[in-house]
Amino acid sequence: MRRLGFCVALALAATAVACGGGGGGGNDGAPSRVFVSMGTAPPGGTFFVFGSALAEVMNEFGAGFGWNTTAEATSGSQENIRRLASGELDFALSNAAITYFAVRGTEGWNQAYPMRTVMTLAPNVALWITPADSDVETMADLRGERVGVGVAGAGFEYFIRPLLGAHGITYDDFDPVNATQSGAVDLLADGSAAAVFVGGAIPNPAITQASASQDIHFIPFDETAKQGLIDEYLFFRPATIPADTYRGQTDPFEGLDVGSMHLITSANSDEELVYNVTKTLYENAASVVERHGAGRAIVAANVVRDSGTEFHPGAIRFYQEIGIWP
Repeated sequence: MRRLGFCVALALAATAVACGGGGGGGNDGAPSRVFVSMGTAPPGGTFFVFGSALAEVMNEFGAGFGWNTTAEATSGSQENIRRLASGELDFALSNAAITYFAVRGTEGWNQAYPMRTVMTLAPNVALWITPADSDVETMADLRGERVGVGVAGAGFEYFIRPLLGAHGITYDDFDPVNATQSGAVDLLADGSAAAVFVGGAIPNPAITQASASQDIHFIPFDETAKQGLIDEYLFFRPATIPADTYRGQTDPFEGLDVGSMHLITSANSDEELVYNVTKTLYENAASVVERHGAGRAIVAANVVRDSGTEFHPGAIRFYQEIGIWP
């Protein structure tokens, strides 16, 4: 009987070691490796750099969970949403405007994608810019011109179309040109486009580059149209570009957040994992800021802001615990 008991105990111990100790630890007490994938966007853009910063902070401060988080370069929000739904990614960055329509299965999405917000991040403050000596001074002047509208397939149309529509304009009214943000600056510089749509966290490198090489004009939004967008869509909200943010910009510009960056996951993601990721990033926001300035958005007033996509229960639990859930 003693020999039988010993054999049973030995078998159970071997099984525990093989399975990482049953509680996430190996035979040295260290947690088992947990591979976590973070979808971002093409290298060179804010999403890729900021997503990499989030992954680094998760790895540094999530040692107790054994995380091995990798920031994956993707084509951006649309690919991230589809890959989250298929289980190929665990977390991803997305533009709130694109997620807004994806979870509803509208505006070209062939189904409702079950996405959930983990935290709302930096605003995407976007606008059209044009050379200061251009004939394009208002939104109406875009008609009949060549206009840069972002990278093909990146999802810019999810916030550009409503923005144009509020001003009585459609894509059919001008000649849309696809280009990256840095490519858009080149379009302005060589006269290939009369105006381009650019944006992101403030300051935006593309606008800084454009204003450094030539005098530029920020095309103003009609106030009635802007308020109508804010009233209709949760992802639109006012955003001011402070004076002197860019060369030659002597006055504040009253723009729009056309869909904040946010961290998302699938609705069926493990609640404990989402809770721990939320807690780790929030409590170590200063370390995110050290890696990328957009981390300044990880504050109580912003991370729980509703942009039209439900929050994951794991994130809600953490925000409730620290008393910031509205």
